[in-house]
Amino acid sequence: LVISDSGYAGTAELVRGTLRRYDVDVVPVDTADLDDVAAALPGARLLFVESPSNPLTKLADIAALATLAHEHGALLVVDSTFASPLISRPLELGADLVVHSLSKFIGGHGDALGGAILGHADLVAAIREDMAIRLGGALSPFDAWLLLRGVETIELRMAAHVRNAAALATMLEAHPAVTRVLYPGLPSHPQHDLATRQMLNGGPVLAFSVNDPAAIGRALDQTPGPITYATSLGLTRSVILWCDTDGLQQSTYQLPADQLARYRDWAGAGVYRLSLGIEDTADITRHLQLVLDRARP
Repeated sequence: LVISDSGYAGTAELVRGTLRRYDVDVVPVDTADLDDVAAALPGARLLFVESPSNPLTKLADIAALATLAHEHGALLVVDSTFASPLISRPLELGADLVVHSLSKFIGGHGDALGGAILGHADLVAAIREDMAIRLGGALSPFDAWLLLRGVETIELRMAAHVRNAAALATMLEAHPAVTRVLYPGLPSHPQHDLATRQMLNGGPVLAFSVNDPAAIGRALDQTPGPITYATSLGLTRSVILWCDTDGLQQSTYQLPADQLARYRDWAGAGVYRLSLGIEDTADITRHLQLVLDRARP
């Protein structure tokens, strides 16, 4: 298994621990670097990437990676949770399977757990007939009902998510307390050109770095408003979370020094991940502006 060195912590913990105990060789690589991926692929059965990645919004060139994976006889799987099917369609770019956390933007209300694996019928049938039947993981009827209810409004919700993300990214980039904004919809994003080729827009999630993360945390705690400090994302309300680089590395991939240095090129000591909700744009802009202003020395 060749996998992104930046991604959802739960995925990282699964591949670092559980899969290796079952003798699966796991090789984390910078999937934004095609040469790194090509060097790791000989002998691989599966290439697993996130695009955009959690929490850095790093992109993977899905079409190029599909070509590389298939040249080596591997499947390409893309976790597209951050984008949703309304913003990115990896299957149309050559991916073999696409993974979504239904609990996030597709369900949209933070009240149901579920996931989806999409792709060619023969691949999905093998997963359903073997993994689901023998290992479990099937949705409860009520969770399925809640998630289907959420799907009915995804187009309306996603338009609001993206509108708010674009507005907040622009505001943050201009604020003196912010040192960097990572949002694929901004020209300053290192992979903005790729985003314009394989995404409909910049998406609903951004990350940003600040001079004093602890001061921002204190200001958030002391400043009531629509943005909630919490771990989840993809909800109707805006949610922010501090993603500490050292903490994440200790609990997830535990990258070697050279790969950790690349991660720090994007994240530094850490980033605030902000998943935008569907609130009034002026309300959430005002709230975060006030938080940033209060955190300044």
